[in-house]
Amino acid sequence: MMAEELRKEQDTSAHLERMKKNLEVTVKDLQHRLDEAENLAMKGGKKQLQKLEARVRELESELEAEQKRLTEAVQGFRKYERKVKEMSYQCEEDKKNNTRLQDLVDTLQNKMKAYKQNAEETEEQSNNHLARNRKVQHDLEAAEERADVAESLSNKMRAKSREIGNKAQEGQGEKLNVGL
Repeated sequence: MMAEELRKEQDTSAHLERMKKNLEVTVKDLQHRLDEAENLAMKGGKKQLQKLEARVRELESELEAEQKRLTEAVQGFRKYERKVKEMSYQCEEDKKNNTRLQDLVDTLQNKMKAYKQNAEETEEQSNNHLARNRKVQHDLEAAEERADVAESLSNKMRAKSREIGNKAQEGQGEKLNVGL
């Protein structure tokens, strides 16, 4: 938008410069005519001379007005030129800031990837420990069950052994009683 306004001001400035040159040519032409008119006036064309002088004054007035507009246009052009430079500088600063922010984002994303990978590795280790713990727990429960079965069998065998021992003692006692 600023560039478009700058271009318009440049076009206006160039147009005003051309008009100034045209007016200067016209003034020279009129001055030439005036000189001719003065020659005619000396010969009796005083009325024509006054008209030409009025026209010269009118053109000089127009030239002054155009020069004033040209000066204002040049000032406007310089003002917009300064604004364009300021905006270009600001744009460069914004680009630098964007680059710094993008670098920061990239760094943070890399850290996040590293943390995520670390978390995944930790989770995998945790899952491995849990699996080993479950296996050990299962093996322990199986061993306890076998120990219970063995203890139960041992108790049954002791009971059976006592029973056999008691029967054997009773049998000897009967033999002793029979022998008496």
